[in-house]
Amino acid sequence: MLDRRQAGTSPTALRMQIGARLRRMREDKGIGRAEAGDAIRGSASKMSRLELGRHGFKTRDVLDLLDLYGVRDPHEREGLIELVREAKKPGWWQSYGDVVPSWFEQYLGLEQSATAIRGYEVQYIPGLLQTRDYANAVIRLEYYDAAYEGFDRRLGLRMARQDILRRPVAPVRLWTVIDEAALRRPIGGPETMRAQIEHLITVSETMPNVKVQVLPFSSGGHLALGGPVTIVRFAEQDLHDVVYLEQLTSARYPEGQEADRYQEIMDSLAIRAWLPARSTTFLKDLLNDF
Repeated sequence: MLDRRQAGTSPTALRMQIGARLRRMREDKGIGRAEAGDAIRGSASKMSRLELGRHGFKTRDVLDLLDLYGVRDPHEREGLIELVREAKKPGWWQSYGDVVPSWFEQYLGLEQSATAIRGYEVQYIPGLLQTRDYANAVIRLEYYDAAYEGFDRRLGLRMARQDILRRPVAPVRLWTVIDEAALRRPIGGPETMRAQIEHLITVSETMPNVKVQVLPFSSGGHLALGGPVTIVRFAEQDLHDVVYLEQLTSARYPEGQEADRYQEIMDSLAIRAWLPARSTTFLKDLLNDF
C-alpha cells in the first residue's frame, strides 16, 4: 500500500498517486469510466480528472469506488482513506493564494513533488534560476497593474520555489534549455542582466543537479518558438511525466500523443542546443555585452 513518503510530500502528488491507484483498480475489474462516474454521482470526465489527480477527493466518493471495485480489506481501505486526508492538507505555497492564480497553483504542487524538471524558455530566464533582482523586474512587467503589496508576495514565492534545487535530500534535477533571445533581452537593465548571467554561470559550474544549455540563434527555427515548455517527472513509476505549457493567463497540460510530441520536441531542442560546457563559455563571453 502507498504511504506519504512514497507518494511525495505535495498534496498534488498525493492526489496523482491516489488517482493512479484507483485507475488500476478500475481497469483490473474491467469497469469503464462512465460506470465508475455513476457510482460517485458524477461522469466519465469527472473520473478522468480524479484519476489524473486534477481534482480533490471526497472520502465518500473513494469509499463508493472501493465498494464498486470489490476492495473489502479494511487495512487497504483505511490506508487509501488516510492518503485522502493527507492530500487535503495545504501545501506551503497555498499560503500565497492571494497572489497565485488557480491555474498556476496546480503546477506549483507538481514542481514541488518532482524529482526532475526539463524545460525550454524563450522569453525569460527560467523562474527556478532567476536572481532576486531579475525576478523582481519580470514580475513588475507581468503585473504592472497589480497592487504594490502583491509584488513582494510574488517575489517571495518565486524565491521560495528555488529551494527544491538545494534540498539536502534528493534535490530536484533541473535540465533547462534557454533560448539565446532570453539571454540577450535586457530585463531590468545591464546590471541586473550581468548579475543574472553570472548566477547562471555559477549554478552551471557548482550545482551538479542543474544542467543549463543555450539554444543559439544559429540553430535556426524550431517547433517550440511559440512559448515555454516544461516537463515534470516524479519518482513514482506509476506516475507519468506531466507536460506543462504556460500561457499569458492560463496553462495547458497536454496528454496522450500530444504530450509525447512535446517530449520529442524537448529531446530535439537538447540535441540542437550547445552542450553545457559550450553554453557556459558562451555565458562568460556574453558578460562583455552588459
